[in-house]
Amino acid sequence: MTTVTKRGPWIIWKDVIFALFAREIRTGFSDKLGISWAVVQPVLFIFVLSFFRGRLDGGDTHSIPTFVFMAFGMIQIQAFLQTFTTTSASVKKNKSLYAFRQVQPISAVIAKGLFELVVKIFVVLGIVLTMYLINMEYQIANPLAIIFYFLGLWVFAVSMGLIFGLLSLYVPEITKIQMLFSRPLFFISGVFFSLQDFPKEYWWLLNWNPILHAIELSRYAAYPSYGNAGVSQNFFFMVVLSTLFLALTLYHGYWKQAINR
Repeated sequence: MTTVTKRGPWIIWKDVIFALFAREIRTGFSDKLGISWAVVQPVLFIFVLSFFRGRLDGGDTHSIPTFVFMAFGMIQIQAFLQTFTTTSASVKKNKSLYAFRQVQPISAVIAKGLFELVVKIFVVLGIVLTMYLINMEYQIANPLAIIFYFLGLWVFAVSMGLIFGLLSLYVPEITKIQMLFSRPLFFISGVFFSLQDFPKEYWWLLNWNPILHAIELSRYAAYPSYGNAGVSQNFFFMVVLSTLFLALTLYHGYWKQAINR
């Protein structure tokens, strides 16, 4: 006589997320280049940008090697933008799966977010390996703080993706607003510059942006000599937690109505 094992809701939810995550890996790395291109492309981009920036400041940017300066900015802004874009799209992309009551939109969002996190971890490892092979000197004074800032930015991106993903089911045109919102972030988040490059009286035009705080605080955690003037750890994590709370509140109240539209 066969015994039927009853699974609890948390076990079912975990299995659904794992299945969706495995599917993302299969589809994401189905081409010949696979994850190697996901690593090589940002490394080459950072090399090109750091070369041009290095011609302006002599190879050091506010006590940080220019390549390392650019790497912190590029990795984090790409992590945010790609996670934000793909998680928001995953809500509508997986709508056909919601016919199965075990599958919910938040499962698809978390699975896609985890996939993007894994890709960015490989990117970081690729950059560290490249720096080791070319004997480039660098220091990481507080690696734990850098990990916290990176994970905080990832949570912020997933939360924003969940919010915009739900809104897109009510108002499809929200994706156009999302594009308008995303594009300037690449240029105003401290990727190519430091907040210290601007006079203090103009800092308020930029430091409302939590991504800028994450990037500048990460640079400061690696090189304390860089300084953390104009940015705040408390502000960054307050924005992250507030956005997460808003995303979960909207999801709890409206996800059933959203997928039935």
